[in-house]
Amino acid sequence: MKKLVTISLTSLSLVALVFAAEVKLGKPLTLKQPTPIAALASHPEQYVGKIVQAKGKVSEVCQMMGCWMNLVDEDGKSVRIKVKDGEIVFPKDSAGKTAIAEGKFAKLSLTKEQAVAQAKHEAEANGKKFDPASVTGPVTIYQIQGQGAVILE
Repeated sequence: MKKLVTISLTSLSLVALVFAAEVKLGKPLTLKQPTPIAALASHPEQYVGKIVQAKGKVSEVCQMMGCWMNLVDEDGKSVRIKVKDGEIVFPKDSAGKTAIAEGKFAKLSLTKEQAVAQAKHEAEANGKKFDPASVTGPVTIYQIQGQGAVILE
């Protein structure tokens, strides 16, 4: 009997560890397959306005509000997942973990002034230095407007 209790407790502990190994954020994921990040990066116009799912390694997370994270694939291609402030908060310690995120793929066209302001804000939020001369003109940004994500351990 004692052996059965020990086995049961061990099994429950392992199940708890498995469920603790992922953090679900926002709405549940609905798509069955992720779109390769390389496809989003190389043919972004094909995906604008569509719900997409991306899977990759978290390379960076907003350290101020947790309102965005960047996912990168094995070839170094990346995509940003951006959410409305406070709607979802990506854990600031997620860098290096694998994540799956889902949302509407969007195109943002920024003037040079808007691009400078955006880059300056991002640098400040992450404690980095910013040189306005690094922004040389208008910028087009493609990103996923995040609705849900899962961070895997």
